[in-house]
Parts: sequence; structure tokens; C-alpha cells
Amino acid sequence: MITSNEETIAAISTPVGEGGISIIRISGTSAIAVAQKLYRGKDLGKVATNTINYGHVVDPESGEQIDEVMVSVMRAPKTYTCEDVVEINCHGGLLVTNQILELVLSNGARLAEPGEFTKRAFLNGRIDLSQSEAVMDLISAKTNDSRRVALNQLGGSLSRLIKQLRQEILNVLAKVEVNIDYPEYDDAEVMTTKLMKEHATSLRQKLVDLLSTATQGKILREGLATAIIGRPNVGKSSLLNALLHEDKAIVTNVAGTTRDVIEEYVNVAGVPLKLIDTAGIRQTDDTVEKIGVERSRQALKSADLVLLLIDGSTSLTAEDRRLIDLTANHPRIVLLNKVDLPAKTTAEQLSSLLGDDRVIPLSVTQNEGITTLAETIKHRFFKEGLNNSQQTVMVTNARQTALLKQAKKALDDVLTGIANGMPVDLVQIDLKRCWDLLGEITGDSYQDELLDQLFSQFCLGK
Repeated sequence: MITSNEETIAAISTPVGEGGISIIRISGTSAIAVAQKLYRGKDLGKVATNTINYGHVVDPESGEQIDEVMVSVMRAPKTYTCEDVVEINCHGGLLVTNQILELVLSNGARLAEPGEFTKRAFLNGRIDLSQSEAVMDLISAKTNDSRRVALNQLGGSLSRLIKQLRQEILNVLAKVEVNIDYPEYDDAEVMTTKLMKEHATSLRQKLVDLLSTATQGKILREGLATAIIGRPNVGKSSLLNALLHEDKAIVTNVAGTTRDVIEEYVNVAGVPLKLIDTAGIRQTDDTVEKIGVERSRQALKSADLVLLLIDGSTSLTAEDRRLIDLTANHPRIVLLNKVDLPAKTTAEQLSSLLGDDRVIPLSVTQNEGITTLAETIKHRFFKEGLNNSQQTVMVTNARQTALLKQAKKALDDVLTGIANGMPVDLVQIDLKRCWDLLGEITGDSYQDELLDQLFSQFCLGK
């Protein structure tokens, strides 16, 4: 349930644990008054806005000094939440941070819900809903390019485009209404079926163009689920370690060492990969290994990309051929590993067998071919490159994508209605639905349940 903005809220806004400093954030009409009750230093009610002030936090009941602090005072409306905001900078550590938070909560504030500071920024009109989502994207960004896209969206790039599209629709709807209500006005532009079709077709293409960024936006936001597949002992765990630049997975020459699925994020040429190192897929009587093999098969089904490893130092086995068939209908890159050893399977032989699939020779142990692999992944999913990502308007999450698809469907219905000879005043109902759906992306129209669900995914203190 959306809470009242009359309440003053507080939370720890830095990661919990030991560190140089911790920050307790307070926001609301009583933020300054609450902080003043436990602060000993200048009168916070009289200090200038956007200043930081030295002093001490003291328990107002016992008089015990808790910590030496710096207190920032930021007055409404030029703050993150558009409310009075106070941030208490104390020494990092679980004990002192929690003691100060408890004092804040016992002196007039309540504990903020996850994402409630950002929710208030939205409700108070400082940012719209797509910008709110960009805040979390920025916090969870895994590469520089995902950071740039999130920062671009936080700056309002998507919002401006959506508002522009909605204004175009509004102009069309206004012309329809004028011609319906005042048909005698000859100087009013006549909204003929042909003209409405032109507008709907143009708008639809813009939505198609925007939806075309959804896959790349999802990758930058969530990472590319990448399954490393191969029979046992072909170098899967070694490849994972090479991409991570650390020994995360156990590597031995004993087949079946990897018994479970290991997941790690890694930045590969600017593309965030959610790497999944799987157990070698083979027939086995080992009960535990069987479970690992089944989990590998499940990981394969959900993967956005498959890295299929073949051991070039051995002849192709029946298991290799089964894996080639098993991954045939998945987006995959075939890697011929161990090319530093005497070859029994060549890249040419493998390419001939696979048809169109490109084979990348590599030696994980010698760090050969890793750069080629990285560039291949980048080119496959970002053909136009990532260098302009900060200027690109991207759709970055499932909610935005779903609403754009519904808006496109509404425009399809407009064009279908026109093709079937429906009157313009009936066709405009679908155009109005498109306008409403686009408004849900920016939060111009929303339901309370949507906000509760969306902001509950934020971290506490943001």
C-alpha cells in the first residue's frame, strides 16, 4: 500500500557492514526536527541548505554520546525526494550505525520501505516511472555500457520519446474530435481515414524501432545468460576461470569434477555475461553426477547463448556429436579448445560438420582465442557496437517491453479497423488505448499495486 507522504522516513543508505562511513538518510516534513533531537552542534533549523555540519549524535534520554558525525541538511524542494532531507554521516560499523538509526526511529521517524525514497521522488513529480526504474538499473549496472544506458534513461531519454509519441497521438485525437463535433468548420483539417492511417503507420514504426532495442537493453540490464556446454574434461571450468580472471571453478583432469551449475557475472568486451559453468553432459551411473547433468540440460534450455566446447586434441566422440545435435537450435558459438596440443580434430573438419557455425580455435590454458571469442559475442548481440549506448534510447525491462507490445497491438487494431471500413470515431478508441498504454511506461497513468510491486524490488535506503 502506498504510504502517506506526511510521514518522515529513515533508513541506512550505505551497505550494511564495516566501512569508513555509514549514512542514515531521513526524509520528510520533520526530517530536520528529528535529527536535531539527537544532534549536538549547530542548530540544524537555522543552517543553510546544502551544507554539511560537524557535531555529535547523543542519546537524548541518557545523554550518552554515540558518535562523532557530519550532518548534511538539504531543504525542499531541491532534494532527491523533493522533501527536507537530512543525512547523518557516521563511522562505519554495524553497532554505531544501528544505534543511530534506532535513535532516529524512536524520535519521530519510521523505517522506510524498500525503494520508498525513490517512490517519493516519483510521487512528488521529480522523476517519472521509467526514470525510477533507471535508478535501480544504475545501481545494478555490471558494465560501463549498462551504466551509460541507465544514466541516459535516468536523464529522461526514454521519457522524452514516450511523451513525444503521446503528444503526436493527442494531436490526432484532437483533430478527430474537432471534425466530429464541428463538421461545419471548413478550415479545420479533415481527419480522413487516409490521414489517420498515415499517422498510425508512422507511430507503429516508431514503436517497432523502440522494441528492437529491447533485447540489447535486457542484456545490458540483466546480463546474457551464457551456458558453457561440453563433455567432461574439455576445459569448461578453465574457460570460466579465464573469462573471470580468477580460479572460481575447480579444474582437474578427472572427468566429472564439476557436479553442479556455477553462475558468475563477467564483463566481456562491454557485454555483461551471466556465465553458467555446467557439469559435463554425458551418460553416467553416478547419482550425484546425474543430478548435475540434468541441471546442465535445464541451464541449456534457458540460455541466451551457448558456448559449445570441443576438445581438439581428441577425435570427435559420440558424446560430442550428441551435444552438437542438442545445441543445434540454440544461439551458439562453437569453440575448439586445446589447439596448443597435437590436433586430432581441426577447425576445418568441425566447420564442415556444423555447416554455417563459425568455429573459434582457442587454448584456454595459453589464453589464446579469448579476445576473438569476446569480440564475436559483442558483434553477435550488438552489431552496431556499444560505443553509442549513452546516446541510444533503449527499453531496459520486461514491464516497458510488455506495454510497448500492447501499444503496438492497439495501433495494429487501428489499421485493421481502417482496412475493414470502420468509422473514424470508432477507430480512435484503439488510438486512445495506445495513448494510455504509453502513459503507463512513464507513470502518467498507474495503479497503486504497480508502484508497490515495482519499488519493492529496490534496495532499502534508496
